[in-house]
Amino acid sequence: MKILKRLRFFYLAPLLALLGSGCTSQTTTVKSPDENISVTIGQENGIPYYNLTLSKDTLIQNSKLGLQFANLNASQDFKLKSIKTSQTDTLWETVWGEDQFIKEKSNNIKLNFEQTQSPNLKLEMEFRVFNDGIGFRYIFPEQEGIDSLLLIDEKTQFNLVSDNKAWWFPVDYDSYEKPYQSNLISEIDSVQTPFTIISPKGVYMSIHEAALVDYASMTLKRNTQQDLSLECNLVPWPDGIKVRAHKSMKTPWRSIQVGKKAKDLINSRLILNLNEPCKLKNTSWIKPMKYMGIWWGMHLGQQTWFTGPKHGATTKNTMDLIDFASEHHFDGILVEGWNYDWKKFGEWDFKRPYPDFNMEKIIQYSQEKNVALVGHHETSGNVELYESQLDSALNYYQHYGIPAIKTGYVGPIKNGQYHHGQWMIKHFQKVVEKAAERGISIVAHEPIKPTGLRRTYPNFLSREGALGQEFNAPWSSVNNTPAHTTILPFTRILAGPMDFTPGIFSLTYEKYGIKDKRVNTTLAKQLALYVIIYSPVQMAADLQENYANHPAFDFIKSVAIDWEQSIAVNGEIGQYITMARKERKGERWFLGSITNEKARDLSVSLDFLDPNKKYLAKIYADAAQTDWKKNPYPYTISEKDVDSQSILKIHLAAGGGQAIELTPIED
Repeated sequence: MKILKRLRFFYLAPLLALLGSGCTSQTTTVKSPDENISVTIGQENGIPYYNLTLSKDTLIQNSKLGLQFANLNASQDFKLKSIKTSQTDTLWETVWGEDQFIKEKSNNIKLNFEQTQSPNLKLEMEFRVFNDGIGFRYIFPEQEGIDSLLLIDEKTQFNLVSDNKAWWFPVDYDSYEKPYQSNLISEIDSVQTPFTIISPKGVYMSIHEAALVDYASMTLKRNTQQDLSLECNLVPWPDGIKVRAHKSMKTPWRSIQVGKKAKDLINSRLILNLNEPCKLKNTSWIKPMKYMGIWWGMHLGQQTWFTGPKHGATTKNTMDLIDFASEHHFDGILVEGWNYDWKKFGEWDFKRPYPDFNMEKIIQYSQEKNVALVGHHETSGNVELYESQLDSALNYYQHYGIPAIKTGYVGPIKNGQYHHGQWMIKHFQKVVEKAAERGISIVAHEPIKPTGLRRTYPNFLSREGALGQEFNAPWSSVNNTPAHTTILPFTRILAGPMDFTPGIFSLTYEKYGIKDKRVNTTLAKQLALYVIIYSPVQMAADLQENYANHPAFDFIKSVAIDWEQSIAVNGEIGQYITMARKERKGERWFLGSITNEKARDLSVSLDFLDPNKKYLAKIYADAAQTDWKKNPYPYTISEKDVDSQSILKIHLAAGGGQAIELTPIED
């Protein structure tokens, strides 16, 4: 790009060049509290680097660090001024989440540098080493004579020591809605994060970032000169600049989760622990929610978002769904297509209902039935228009007591920005903060990927950010494979909750006149997904007519959505996974297990149960003849007494699953 030809580069290459000054060694090492993970920081030929080891096995070696600015004409003469070490050892409580309490324990180091010649720039780096991985970031503090920073590159590397197997999808600056692929590192080009890999020795790692605020999203590209080297590649502004900052800059944490088993990645809370504590003074209004919606009918072509004979968001349809939701004790309903103007799809009025949608009447009725209305703001990428109405649109929903809004950003951003660039990341943050001021939570579709900010802003309940259930709809050219949901927990969901929208009971679409599309699971697997795919907002996504008088619907009604403890019991990426979760403010456990296109039998220990209690296990399982492709519907419901010594024999049909509710038996 032309702008790059005019830029003067400042490369933070020798940041650790004088690491040995005043020290006895040219390197420094930080170990995890259990001493299994080590990070060594040093320099070679004036270039800083880091190494990562697990026990005695090197995982990442001689990986360079650096920042490159456009507007700073500085020498590269930096001197280490100080090293400060510290420890973190706290237990913090989540507002909602996979676990009620999270242990945050790490050994930390902060490196402070100062330029020895004018303009005497100051630079900092921080590393935190946990038992489940590491995080590191750059800090450019405010200093005299510098009013702006124009970052054109971040030189962070991840140099792997072996040609690891990876689960990934290619970089698209506007979308994460891509099917996962599995290849060796040497066979890929550019990838999104979280980027999950396994070494030939069986060590699992996932590279991602934490606390992404006012910065560009990180993707990774393979260094073509060094097959096993991945380099940070930030999503740019239209002019090529990666990050613009005023006076100071703090990068997100670059995170690497490490585990000896695949399930260790899921049981890690590294991403959350790298984020700041909650900034909201009052969080009592933030509530997890189980909801239904006027939504799937549009994807099936049975209803429309816009007005007409098949309009979904009518007063009658909404009130009928409120009745059904109330009868079955759901917390809320989502209504899409209620506002002007879906036919123009871009010229939005976020306060003007269609004539056949009586907001006043619907709100009054929903309050009488104790069923909340979930708002909807689709922007179709016209973000500047949305921002011009944002305050009034949020005030409108606040007036009606609407507790949560689903936002959407279908299509390219109209002003030429990228979905995952700094401009849009600032937009997402603005929406969350303004919504919090009004007691409203956000569920974002077509979002920026989660990076643990739910700890700091817990009203950011969930996001899409991967191929969800809607890509099983008839319109989709990319139907999710049976393996897809056995990959998500080890990749996308490591970053945070996903609004996948499970619970489709009508798996084939013949009754809608559609024969060439379907949902590629068994019915029992749809139940298990409520335990496998974590989100504090869970949708019963199918049409209400498909739930009426259906025995399997009892599991959806019963399953919890907020958890005291979550445990990945077993799993291999792309093959199978079993999750166990204990409800918050209760004693029940729920277990979900799913497989890919292959049938399998698993032995699952229930040693996570209270050893002093007996439990009744209500089991929703694939039947003997069930097969996702040939016969997806048969399932069985059975009950048995179990305890913490029990070993469950779980049969999973091809493309199938099993869902279990474990209730303590009263003496």
